Amino acid sequence: MNKRSNTSIQMIADYEGDVTNMLNVHVDGEIPILATRNMALFPGVIAPVIIGRKQSLSLLRKIRRNQDTAFAVFCQKDQEVEHPGENDLFSYGVYAKLVKVLEMPGPSNNHTAIIQALGRCKLKRVTRTSPFMLAEVTQAMEEMPSAKDTEFKTAMEDLRSITLNYIRQNEDLPDESQFALNNISNDIIAVDFVCTNLPFDIKDKEELIATNSFKDRVIGTLRVLHKELQLLELKQNIRSKTREDLDEQQREYFLQQQIKNIKEELGNGDGSPERKELEEKAKNKKWPEEIGKVFKKELDKLDMFNPQSPEYSIQFNYLQTMTNLPWGEYTTDNLDLKRAQRILNNDHYGMEKVKERILEYMAVLKLRGDLKSPIICLYGPPGVGKTSLGKSIASAMKRKYVRMSLGGLHDESEIRGHRRTYVGAMPGRIIKNIQKAGSSNPVFILDEIDKVTQNTVNGDPSSALLEVLDPEQNNAFHDNYLDVDYDLSKVLFIATANDLGSIPRPLLDRMELIEVSGYITEEKIEIAKRHLIPREIDNCGLDEKGAKPTFNKAAIEKIVEQYTRESGVRQLEKQVNKALRKLAYKKALDRTLPYEKITPNEIEDLLGKPPFYRDIYQGNDYAGVVTGLA
Repeated sequence: MNKRSNTSIQMIADYEGDVTNMLNVHVDGEIPILATRNMALFPGVIAPVIIGRKQSLSLLRKIRRNQDTAFAVFCQKDQEVEHPGENDLFSYGVYAKLVKVLEMPGPSNNHTAIIQALGRCKLKRVTRTSPFMLAEVTQAMEEMPSAKDTEFKTAMEDLRSITLNYIRQNEDLPDESQFALNNISNDIIAVDFVCTNLPFDIKDKEELIATNSFKDRVIGTLRVLHKELQLLELKQNIRSKTREDLDEQQREYFLQQQIKNIKEELGNGDGSPERKELEEKAKNKKWPEEIGKVFKKELDKLDMFNPQSPEYSIQFNYLQTMTNLPWGEYTTDNLDLKRAQRILNNDHYGMEKVKERILEYMAVLKLRGDLKSPIICLYGPPGVGKTSLGKSIASAMKRKYVRMSLGGLHDESEIRGHRRTYVGAMPGRIIKNIQKAGSSNPVFILDEIDKVTQNTVNGDPSSALLEVLDPEQNNAFHDNYLDVDYDLSKVLFIATANDLGSIPRPLLDRMELIEVSGYITEEKIEIAKRHLIPREIDNCGLDEKGAKPTFNKAAIEKIVEQYTRESGVRQLEKQVNKALRKLAYKKALDRTLPYEKITPNEIEDLLGKPPFYRDIYQGNDYAGVVTGLA
């Protein structure tokens, strides 16, 4: 039998007179078994059963050849089982006889069998499952109430009354079911009719059919009916509440439609492409509930402005800024310490203190899972790689990278943004760069923090940085333009400076200071070999297939000692570039490289006479030069 809904009454049954002969059925030996899904039959009821499974169709063909063949009907425990066995059937069922077979139209090859249920039976064991199921069953006798049993009569009157009340309240049951119940005069058939047709749980039905005393079955049916009525009342209460909510929503909807029609008449219709775009973006935002309320309020304000007015453009730009910010969106950190160490070492030579601090932060983050980002300030002479280190840190952690140059910053609004009352108002550069990064946890480089102008007519920009660079405050950074709090606590801020003396003390106190000292000659030689020379060969177009120029160690040392005088490596990079440009010029002129290996002898040819001499400051014979100062 195929799956069927048991929510509507499809059964017709009545029996006048004594039902004992119909219910008192006894068949010895093996009989065929019809397994039904989600349908339990009770004695005396006639029911249509849809036949679709191969097992059931084989049984139907056998019974049609001989309509007097007795068989039994048992319900499955699990309706999903396609080929049920003994353990898949409930223990109690009914004997049955075939009344009629109706062939259903269509390619499904389904048949509807009209079956009359007879007396109860109990399953002993299944003896065969193919081509149809055979089993040994025994008759299950029923204890019938006496005609003078007033308790039974009272229970029956109560059952009929409650059943009619249940049918009236249940919208899923057809009205014809009341008529059918009223026209069944026999109490026994009426009880079995109710048990078969009402949408009780299949386990409740099986408990009722397993009851040997008929009066106990009536009382059990009353108990189930009372439970179903309570559930039905609960459902109706829920429906009533939701209907009230729906009515309120419909009222609001009609009012909104009226407002929309009025606006369309005025030439300012709702549903502009800009508004729809903002609403679509807002759906995917992970912002806090308070931010969502502010956005909704500001979006409603947009409807009050004419699209041609300047206020509309200002409001739209503000809402666009809100939706473009990565609220609660974070990139996933790669906390593989060995990988991070390898990337940092490959990109920068030396700088052990900085690398160690970054790896410590990653290690703690890996162990804790969540951590406020430190505020680091790298200070040291120019050209030692402070700024470029930020890119390597971002690459090592697989975070977004943004850089903000603070050199010469003289306006506090550059940090905090302008209030929207001003013409041309915009968010501060902190919020702009977060928006540009597209994530709330980038590596954020604050370059040249010591060059920020202090105490100007436009405020004090260095004081505006106090909130940004305080781990206790920056989880609620307030931008004047945005006018709501934004969480910067997951941003890894790295400031760079050349001179700590010009940084205000409160700002200095908020940062973790790490010195990046200048390089000695040996370190500069390594940096040139590993990073500068390969990069400049590429920049000068000398990396084509074939011979490439190479510098020996003495040549690099000569450039460092006699052509540069600095703590960093910027001038060294320029001198290497100058030498390679000269080679590129000669190669382009003669189509051949004048020399592949560059030694100290070739350096003077490429760079000219050296401007600095080490012996000036190595001996004390040169007047006016002190070794320490040199």
